[in-house]
Amino acid sequence: MSFKATLEHALTGAPLPPEMMAAAMEDLFAREVPPEQAAAFLTALRVRGETAEELLAAVRYLKSKARLISSPPGTIDTCGTGGDGADTYNISTATALVVAGAGAPVAKHGNRAVSSASGSSDVLSRLGVDLTESVETQERRLAEDGIAFLFAPNHHPAMVAVAPVRKALGFRTLFNMLGPLMNPAQAKRQLIGVYDERIRQLFAKVLIAEGAERAWVVAGADGLDELSPSGENLVTEVSDGSIRELTVHPSDAGLDVVPVAALKGGDVEANAKALRALLDGEKSGYRTAVMFNAAAGLVLGGKAADLKEGAERAAAAIDSGAAREKLYRLTRKLP
Repeated sequence: MSFKATLEHALTGAPLPPEMMAAAMEDLFAREVPPEQAAAFLTALRVRGETAEELLAAVRYLKSKARLISSPPGTIDTCGTGGDGADTYNISTATALVVAGAGAPVAKHGNRAVSSASGSSDVLSRLGVDLTESVETQERRLAEDGIAFLFAPNHHPAMVAVAPVRKALGFRTLFNMLGPLMNPAQAKRQLIGVYDERIRQLFAKVLIAEGAERAWVVAGADGLDELSPSGENLVTEVSDGSIRELTVHPSDAGLDVVPVAALKGGDVEANAKALRALLDGEKSGYRTAVMFNAAAGLVLGGKAADLKEGAERAAAAIDSGAAREKLYRLTRKLP
């Protein structure tokens, strides 16, 4: 089927069968589609709303083109969608360091900023992490040090093909949802923050189809794409093929409520400074947010029985210097 015929199908509002979606991905990434048709296709999906089957077909196509690495059992990722527009500190990045410091292997998938001034790769690069290291080095780092940062463009080179049309459209499309679902280490445990609570079930269905062992898909209080310490958070839990809905409050982890204003970040330099201060033990609303998310990560990673124990282990990882050591491990050159 030609891409034009696929576009006409999409414009009717009817869902695309998996094989049609996979063929559309093949055409898009082969750069054989006129940009106007590519834009119309992505817009049609956005207006109607992508289905789990379409998202899964896109994920599987891109994974087939990705540079993947192996990972230890129990590896977890804390990659979210971004795009919440809240300009907070780098919560998921700090969470990854704390979770690793508490003993769970972490393959942190990340990219440049989506809507904030500083994405995970921006702040880690500022702190000395080499974004260009080889896939082989990342695999070794994860095995030896228990943490690796997987810079998305290094693992998903095919995405370059759709960058111009995404930039021209200027609004979120299918591709904004793919990052957390394409971890190059194929982590089976994930803490995923999403920018819209309506897509939690969508993510959960894809995670199950891809063999996730345990995951939380989180729509945070006040619109954050993290567990927010400001109030009640909506969580869709995936566990061994089943889905259930939860609400999670910071008090569940024994933590105080913190207003979103206390999490407001700045530019890359300011956010890197705040992250280093957090790892040095500074008490702040940022620390509370990271402890909350790390508590969930440790539960998902099997290192804590509940959120309260997870928060205690997170605090210990920070105060003992174990989380700071994980940052050092990320920056050191392997012999």
